[in-house]
Amino acid sequence: MTAVTSVASAEQELQLQRRLQQDSILLAGKTIYLNPFLYWRRFDANTDRWLREPGQLLEDQILANRLRFYPEVDWTSIDSEEQAVKDGAVEMFLKSLELISTFNPELSAGHLLEVERKMAVTKKLAFERWVARALRRREQEEVRERRRFDRERFLRRWSEWLAIDTTRQALLPFTTLLVLAMVGGWWFGSQHSVRQQVVDPGVQRTLP
Repeated sequence: MTAVTSVASAEQELQLQRRLQQDSILLAGKTIYLNPFLYWRRFDANTDRWLREPGQLLEDQILANRLRFYPEVDWTSIDSEEQAVKDGAVEMFLKSLELISTFNPELSAGHLLEVERKMAVTKKLAFERWVARALRRREQEEVRERRRFDRERFLRRWSEWLAIDTTRQALLPFTTLLVLAMVGGWWFGSQHSVRQQVVDPGVQRTLP
């Protein structure tokens, strides 16, 4: 049992080391994190929202940096969904580099270039997965918001229609007939029930 636990601990430690190697780089004797979410303890609420929500950077800024991070991609041959994911990944690259330079101001331009090169190799797929999930969440939220708006608009239109005098006057005879029909149905049902409960005792005949 101890041997199995030791093997499992060794595998977890190896996976952790591999993850740290992908999420960091050693420059000038200092470990620089490539994963922007590892800086979250130093974020304020605005920075956290800025990082997590796609679409915070200008479109021109994204377009100008497409080939910088995706030189192998023919942007005219991919569909709109894949294009949105890769544009979001470009945005994540730019945001991450800005955060890294902000939290590590001692890094030189050469150091930042090394950071960018390793990020392009190790973080591309991770950024794409993150953006794809974020876009799905946004789409689901938009669907829920649209449905809520449609329900509110439907109820508001009915309320406004019912508030019109001519509508109330037109509905008054119908409402009266509906109430009378309900009362008549109740009365008929109660009378039928009473008749069923009355039992005929019969007539006793006297033999001569």
